Amino acid sequence: MIKLADSIPVQMKKTALLLALLAIMIPSTLSAKKDTEDKVKIMSFNLRNGDSGDGTNAWSVRYAFTAMMIDDVKPDVIGMQEALDYQISYYPEVLNTYKYVGKGRDDGKKKGEYTAILYNTKTSSVVKWGMFWLSENPDKPGEGWDAAANRTCTWAIMKDKKSGNQYCVLNTHLDEVGVISRHNGISLILSKLSEINKDGLPVVFLGCFNVSQDDVCLSDVESQMTNCRKSADKTDGGITYNAWGKAAQQSQIDHVYYSGFSRCEEFSVLSKKYENRTFLSDHFPVMAVMVF
Repeated sequence: MIKLADSIPVQMKKTALLLALLAIMIPSTLSAKKDTEDKVKIMSFNLRNGDSGDGTNAWSVRYAFTAMMIDDVKPDVIGMQEALDYQISYYPEVLNTYKYVGKGRDDGKKKGEYTAILYNTKTSSVVKWGMFWLSENPDKPGEGWDAAANRTCTWAIMKDKKSGNQYCVLNTHLDEVGVISRHNGISLILSKLSEINKDGLPVVFLGCFNVSQDDVCLSDVESQMTNCRKSADKTDGGITYNAWGKAAQQSQIDHVYYSGFSRCEEFSVLSKKYENRTFLSDHFPVMAVMVF
């Protein structure tokens, strides 16, 4: 009696063996290639103004948990919104690998909220940075158009220490009241980009925009940049403004856009609890993994 295996020609057996080996090797090769891609982890985090009170959600209750989250996730760069001077200054004190650039919106020094850029000094360095106001007079403090408060954009040319790649980060917080202010603020930021980014580096534009991604005020940025939430290889449909758990007020108003990168590998809303602390802020942080 002839066994089935004995009836297969030797050459076919060799071919089958080769194919089996390739099936094992190809995924690991692709994985190795993926792991060697140059990437940066960029976070946007509306920290919630520390002077807002908030009872059981007060800054004095939650500040340590925000540092736990950053230490756990270890983003390369964080665009923070609403941070007061004592809030943004806290992180370099407890996370000694992080520093920040930014100024207060009310005097261009330390007064008022910051749209600060926090960065991990182990992985990143700042080449240059600056800040301007979203108003008719962007070089000095002041409200723009119909805004309810001073609004700013902080920018930085960052360098990834591992790859040497440079890229531009724009961090802003658009007005929650002024419709004209939001639209004109976006236009101003985009118009200043060519001046800021003279070398045509990859760009990440992020922040609390105070509108959902289908709002008309974002039409210019939607036409010129790519929306991470919409385009990422792996994405997240979660809400970003959690309103301290008040479901009726929750929404997606924190966004990340980019240009010049090859793609966004992952966009995620970070809602993990730290020591059973549900809310680190009234916004969940969002993070985009960008690939050069």
